[in-house]
Amino acid sequence: MKRTRRAADKAGVELSDWEGEFIDSVSERIQTHGRAFADPDLGSPGQALSALQGRKLKEIAAKARGEAPKTRLRRRRSEP
Repeated sequence: MKRTRRAADKAGVELSDWEGEFIDSVSERIQTHGRAFADPDLGSPGQALSALQGRKLKEIAAKARGEAPKTRLRRRRSEP
């Protein structure tokens, strides 16, 4: 997370308020509790981030590198 913030600063990429708060709060929870999520069903006990937190951090890191955001396509449910 520190690396992501430094990369954004170095590249001159402005993170949104939400993204900055996300990085700060996740970092704080990892330092305090050893992981950033409370529900063990959200991630493996040995991992610091849940799957969704990891995905969001990857999106922020890609933004810091200047990459265009990837669009995620949702599949429609087939009607019965």
